[in-house]
Amino acid sequence: MLPLEEKVGQMMMVGFDGASPPAHILAWLASGRIGGIYLFARNIQSPAQVKELVDECRAAAKQPILVGIDQEGGIVARLRDGFSESPGAMALGAAGDPQLAEAIAFMLGTELAALGINWNLAPVADIAHQPANPSVSTRSVGSDAMKVSQMVAAQIRGFQRAGVAATVKHFPGLGNTVIDTHDDLAKVSGPLDYLRQQDLLPFRDAIRAEAACVMLTHVMYEALDANLPATLSPRIVKGLLRTELDYAGPVCTDCMEMKAITQGFGAGESAVLAVLAGVDMPLFSHTRRHQEAAYEAVLAAARSGKISEARIDESNERIRQMKHRYSLSRQPALSLVASDAHQALALRAARAGTALLKRGSALPISADTGRIVCIEFAARRLSDAVDAANRGRFSTRLSSRLPQAECHRIDPQRPHVADQPTLERLAAEADTVILLTRNAHLQPAQLKLAQRVIDLAERAILICARNPYDAGILHGADTVICSNGDSQPSLAAAVEAVCGDFVPTGQLTVGIA
Repeated sequence: MLPLEEKVGQMMMVGFDGASPPAHILAWLASGRIGGIYLFARNIQSPAQVKELVDECRAAAKQPILVGIDQEGGIVARLRDGFSESPGAMALGAAGDPQLAEAIAFMLGTELAALGINWNLAPVADIAHQPANPSVSTRSVGSDAMKVSQMVAAQIRGFQRAGVAATVKHFPGLGNTVIDTHDDLAKVSGPLDYLRQQDLLPFRDAIRAEAACVMLTHVMYEALDANLPATLSPRIVKGLLRTELDYAGPVCTDCMEMKAITQGFGAGESAVLAVLAGVDMPLFSHTRRHQEAAYEAVLAAARSGKISEARIDESNERIRQMKHRYSLSRQPALSLVASDAHQALALRAARAGTALLKRGSALPISADTGRIVCIEFAARRLSDAVDAANRGRFSTRLSSRLPQAECHRIDPQRPHVADQPTLERLAAEADTVILLTRNAHLQPAQLKLAQRVIDLAERAILICARNPYDAGILHGADTVICSNGDSQPSLAAAVEAVCGDFVPTGQLTVGIA
C-alpha cells in the first residue's frame, strides 16, 4: 500500500523541456511524486536519444511509469525527422480501408514501443463539423460519424496490438466549435440528441474497442453543464462517460495549461476540480510551478477529506492496470524505426488517401509539358495543437522530379512580401501552374492570391494540401487534387499524382460545396 503522497503522485503526468530529463523530473520519479511523463517535439532529437531519455526516466522511477506522446500521424506527430511519418486521420478516411488504418497505427505503435513509449495520446474521434475549426482540421477522419467510428476503432486496435495504450480524444467532441481551446473556452449549445447521435458515436465504439484511455476536452457543453467545461464537470465525466457510456478505464485531461482553463482557474484549483469530477490523470505540459501547485493542491484536498482517499485509490487502480497491461516487457528493435517497410507502408496509405476531384488536360506533368511554374503556400500554424509549420516542402520534392519547374514558396502570413506582379507574370506566361494551398479557406490573403494565380494561368493544377475545403472556394483550375494532409508521405504522393505515377482514388470525407 502506497502512502497518500505517492498515491497522489501516481495521478500526475507532466511534460518538460529538453532532450534529457531535468534533475527535478528524475527526483520526482524517484520519490513517486509523478506517475509518468509525456513528450513533445521539444524533447526529440533522434531515435537513440529518445530511447535513452525514456530509459533514464524508467530507471529513476520508484514505480512503473507511463511515457506518453501525441503521435496521431499527419499534422500532429511529435516524432518526424528520423522516424516514420504517416498520413493523418482524414487521409486514412479518404482511403476508406480500416485494415490500412489499423496497419498504419500498428506501424506507429511499433516505433513508439521500440522507444519505450507505452502511451499514445491518439486517435482523434472528433467529427469534422466545422470547416473553420482551427485545431481539428485533418486530424479528424471526416464528417460522417459512422466512418469516424470505424477508422477510430481500427486505429485503437493497431496501437494496442503494438503494445501501446491508445487514448481516444477529445471527449465528448471538439469538432462542433470554431474556438481553439488553446486560446479560449469554447462553448457548444444545442440539443443532446444531436450530441448522442453524432459526436458520441465514435467514443461509444472506441470504448467497445477497449481504448485504454479517454481524454477530455476543455469545451463547455451547455446542455450538459452550463457552468464547467467537460474537463471539470462531474456531469460529463461521472454522468455521461462513466454511467451512460459505461466506461471504466482511466480518464486524462487535455493540457491543463491551455487558456480555456487558465483564464478561469489556477493550476491547483483546476487539478482538484478535475479529480473531483472523476479525472484520473490531470496533464500539465509545460510549467514546473503549475505542476507543483497541482500536486500540492490535490494532496491537500486528499488530506483534508475534500477528496476521499477511496477516490484517490480508484484512480490509482485504473492507472496501475493500464501500466500493467502496457508494460512493454518486450520491446521491438530500434532498427524498426523509419525502416524501409514502414516508409513504404506510409507512402501506400498516402496514395490511397489522395483524392482526384477534377481531372483535366494538365495531367500528367512531364519533361515535355513546357514551362512549369510551381507556387506553394507554406503552412501557417493556426493552432498550438498542430506541429510547427513550414516543415514539408512540396516544391523541393517536385524539383527533384522535374528540375525544369520554377518553384516559388509564399509565406501566407506575409503574402505582401512576395513579388506579386512577378508571380502574376509567371502564372500568365507558364504553360502549366501547379498551385499548392494550405488552409486558404481560413486565410483571406492566401485565398485572394491563389484565386488570382488560377485566373491568370492557362492551365492550373490545384493541390489542396491540408483541409480540402479550399477546393470548394477556389474556382477555375484544370485539375484539383486533395492530399488530405501534408506529412512527408502525403506530399510525396501528391508529386507522384501530378507526374502520373498513379491515379488517385481516395474519396473526400467532408463536404466542400
